[in-house]
Amino acid sequence: MTSALLAAQPSPDVARRTWPRYAALGVALIAVAIVGALWPAGGARLLLGAAGVFLVGRGVVLLRGARTGALDGELAERAGRLGPVAAGAGALALVAALVPGALAGWVLLVAAPLLLIGAALVLLARGGTARRGGWALLVWAVLVTAVLVVTGVVQDWDRAADVARIVAAFAVAVLGVPMLVAAAGLRTIAAQPAPAPSAGCAGCACGTGGCGTGG
Repeated sequence: MTSALLAAQPSPDVARRTWPRYAALGVALIAVAIVGALWPAGGARLLLGAAGVFLVGRGVVLLRGARTGALDGELAERAGRLGPVAAGAGALALVAALVPGALAGWVLLVAAPLLLIGAALVLLARGGTARRGGWALLVWAVLVTAVLVVTGVVQDWDRAADVARIVAAFAVAVLGVPMLVAAAGLRTIAAQPAPAPSAGCAGCACGTGGCGTGG
């Protein structure tokens, strides 16, 4: 969605309103990732809750875009499919994060490798540069899964859940990076001066209800 927004080259006014939100979200994701990685007791619940809020918000945005006509064609159809899935997954993550105890850690232990592999498969299906990134992510996902399994078998599964928390923190931080990149791009667009009026409207009386170039 961020790349699509920049590719569409929004107007300076839209970029001026949008870039602070992207910057705040990127900073928040990175901050949550740092706290989640350094907080063994509650980091898993924090990361899972943050992921849940992010997915619910993204699902709502996708559904709104599909239903209001802000998106059209294939984008609207894709948003209509992904919106409920994202919102539902986010709601489940929030419920798991609110449950005291080790449930959040166990959810991350299962969800972290599955999400990495799923994201890799999505990238592989796109082709081009995304396909190369998908292969790299798939290799990394397989290595992470192997590390989690070996840690659980050789040591214990609580330790494996702790490793999954670190992996999830890294993934959340990675999510924040494109938000900051998008915010920087939007801020650049927002700093552009407003387009000058065309020569045909120079000195016209549009502001007073008429146009001096008219007949």
